[in-house]
Amino acid sequence: MTRLCALILLCSLTQLAIAQQYTVSGTIKDTGGQPVPFASVYIKNTTTGTSANVDGKYAIKLQKGDYIISYRAVGYKQQDYKVKLSETINNDVILASESYTLENVTIKGNAEDPAFEIIRKAIKQRKIHLEEVKAFTCDVYIKGVQKLKGAPKKFMGRDIQKVMELDSNRQGILYLSESNSKFSFRRPNDVHEEMISSKVAGRNNAFSFNKASDLIINFYDNYLLENKLSARGFISPIADNALFYYKYKLVGESKENGELIHKIQVIPRRENDPVFRGYIYIIDESWRIYNTDVYLTEKSGINFIDTLNINQQFTKVKDTYMPTNINFQFAGSVLGFKLAGYFVGVYSNYDLDPKFPKDRFNGEILKITKSVNKKDSLYWINNRPIPLTPDEQVNYIKKDSIAKRKESKVYLDSLEKENNEFKITKLLLRGYSQNDRYHKQYLSFDPVLKSIFYNTVEGFAIKYGVTYRQDFENRRSYSIRPELRYGFANKKLTGSLTGNYYYDPLKRASFGGSFGNGIFDLNNLGSMTPLGNTINSLLYEKNFPKFYEKSFVSLYTTRELASGLQASLSADYSKSNTLTNSTDFKFFDAKDREFTSNNPFSPNAEIPLFPTYKSFSATASLTYTIGQKYITRPDGKFYTESNFPKITVLYKKGFNGVFGSDIDYDFAKVEIAQDRIGLGLWGYTSFLVGAGKFLNNDKVYYPEYKHFAGNISTIFPPNLRKFQYLDFYQFSTNQQYFEAHVEHNFAGFFLNKVPLLRKAKLEEFIGGGYLSSPEKRNYKEFYFGIQRLVLRVSYGFAYDGPTKLTQGFRIAYGF
Repeated sequence: MTRLCALILLCSLTQLAIAQQYTVSGTIKDTGGQPVPFASVYIKNTTTGTSANVDGKYAIKLQKGDYIISYRAVGYKQQDYKVKLSETINNDVILASESYTLENVTIKGNAEDPAFEIIRKAIKQRKIHLEEVKAFTCDVYIKGVQKLKGAPKKFMGRDIQKVMELDSNRQGILYLSESNSKFSFRRPNDVHEEMISSKVAGRNNAFSFNKASDLIINFYDNYLLENKLSARGFISPIADNALFYYKYKLVGESKENGELIHKIQVIPRRENDPVFRGYIYIIDESWRIYNTDVYLTEKSGINFIDTLNINQQFTKVKDTYMPTNINFQFAGSVLGFKLAGYFVGVYSNYDLDPKFPKDRFNGEILKITKSVNKKDSLYWINNRPIPLTPDEQVNYIKKDSIAKRKESKVYLDSLEKENNEFKITKLLLRGYSQNDRYHKQYLSFDPVLKSIFYNTVEGFAIKYGVTYRQDFENRRSYSIRPELRYGFANKKLTGSLTGNYYYDPLKRASFGGSFGNGIFDLNNLGSMTPLGNTINSLLYEKNFPKFYEKSFVSLYTTRELASGLQASLSADYSKSNTLTNSTDFKFFDAKDREFTSNNPFSPNAEIPLFPTYKSFSATASLTYTIGQKYITRPDGKFYTESNFPKITVLYKKGFNGVFGSDIDYDFAKVEIAQDRIGLGLWGYTSFLVGAGKFLNNDKVYYPEYKHFAGNISTIFPPNLRKFQYLDFYQFSTNQQYFEAHVEHNFAGFFLNKVPLLRKAKLEEFIGGGYLSSPEKRNYKEFYFGIQRLVLRVSYGFAYDGPTKLTQGFRIAYGF
């Protein structure tokens, strides 16, 4: 009974505390009557506060009492208001433009602007300010809005207004999301965020993409936004080398909260350097950053958008200053679509002396639980620090109601009726799908034209498949794919059935298998695409790929053992036999060239490369990414790009006598690789190093050899592992090998300085590969080139020891 009374009393006190909360709200405008967007509203000398919305409207909930509320915005004079709060009140605020004067500054005609000396002092203190806060926690609210400001009537034959749910002017909100989180940080770069609530317009079961760490951009770092909006980073106005890239102008000084604030304009020395433009505000004597109002443009080298404005406001916390309001605004145009939007973050309730549990920083940078997106409208009314604008309110209501309607079977059936309509052109070009979204069942047919190809073993052939997928909650799914292949010259029909079950997204766990027979490339890493080989064979009488037939049964499973550590096991049983050419058909007969045989080591005679044999093998591999960071959501575990290498260890055993197997070998390999190692203004480097050995090679047939990713075609899809001038088959080994690949992308460091080329945003790169094995002891290649997004052109040389083998152009496409 006592416990019951205590519980009732506690609930009553809780309700009383909630009842005593009052709201201070209003609109913040300038002296001309225009709203001041994203102004800060904070309780003076605390980090409890909020931000105005894009229309200048604000609302802050407080307990009964006396407060001094500070209203701030970059470029405006801070206003403080005393409030005796005993009821909900409206307090509209007028912010006057800040008057920055040069009364205490004397600038002589030829003298250096005083801003330079201020910046030098700020640079001198940069590292101290960067490292002075060892750890902190805070509450974070983030709102993201992306709008379409204009669009073509149709895109790829589809009505844009209808597809994207836009108004008659083809404008509207594409993405609207809010989230509340608890954010933890520990120097040098440990972060952990736990999302408390999330809301996405029109997606009732979705989670916000918002991350607090994405918005915290620290101008005390030398380089910012590396590998995000550009392959290179952007130089901070107070970086160690900033004076080489910036000019500075002291606009004026003002007093705020008893501190003298210097407003300094940052001006690029060269138009196309990766630098910011705008204003940075520095506190006198301590030389800390007080505000930033800077932007990037296309001239700075950003991709995908035209402009990005970064606005930060800092508030004093103990003896330092922490960001409390961060705003990213962007605009751009792509393929006739005009985009604009913003992300605003409110950082409040800082604790600069937190006591973290031992497992707080374990690689998980963001945790999202099932309850995060289940908060109702009443929750958001009470916990949304930035008021919604009228169009955002309408967007939520409209899209949420549509989302509920879309979940109904009647709506989904009507939608699928149009999407599932059969058209022969669709089947030929893009493939045909028969979807049942209500039951989460999907059936897709391959595009017919992409399934047709030619090679000299099968002649004209077709490889056609159908995929069925059943989805469940939280991204669990299974798929089944039957596939048939028929060659019209060799009159051989093969087929297979493949299945996969993805059963635990949190452990990245799946198992599957396949059985049947098929025709495969002798190089298990592949040689040339079917389309590329078709063109080379029919037009130039060059048949590079070589094939063999295999009947098989394969089983595999993969699962994460620990964060960043993925394990895989597989078992394979097969019967393999050689094939020969069945046709020499071509469109053009090259007088100085003939098709070669299907044996890469006997081009002029169809001599079997190996006897028909059976094999049974098992493979185990471990892949570990050092320092792997990840996001945990109810629907899975999502890795982020690591700043450290990935290590792979593999062991494969070929069993003799098991199920009549004719092979007997043991193979082990180790690989270390890393993509996009940032080097500041010098771009980024990627590398892969691998070594392996057949510990036992008593019975190894050619398909079981260790093969390498070669290339002898001019046009090919890029891959760091691929040698650009190495033969596909000649140098496979059944002994030991060492290979290395390295590539450095300068990200426009040199071409950006060439006036006629800088607008193209080209990126220059250099690279090379090395291979050593008994079959090819000292092969190396070097290349250099330029790229832009998905297309790259290079020229290179290949050597066998000191002897040059070949040289030429290479064109690569795709990511």
